[in-house]
Amino acid sequence: MKTVMSFKVDKDVRDKVRKVAKKIGVPLSMVVNRQLKQFAKDQRIEFGEPLVPNAKTRKILDEALRDIREGREDKFSPAFTDTREMDKYLDGLK
Repeated sequence: MKTVMSFKVDKDVRDKVRKVAKKIGVPLSMVVNRQLKQFAKDQRIEFGEPLVPNAKTRKILDEALRDIREGREDKFSPAFTDTREMDKYLDGLK
């Protein structure tokens, strides 16, 4: 069963959220419902800035992403079917 809730939101927040919801093709009510369900489930809410890697980590991440885009499979370990196979591969790197 659906119900109506009425609450106040800053106009600029509403406008930004509407724009994003429209861009990804979902109704604003779906966004609000999802967030409310998550809040009820977790019984908590987090506020904080996103984690930003330092320069050294950013460089490593950029290189890895470049290798992925370029299909440089030699830069990554193969997939393993069991731990013995993985151990053998890792021992060979020494």
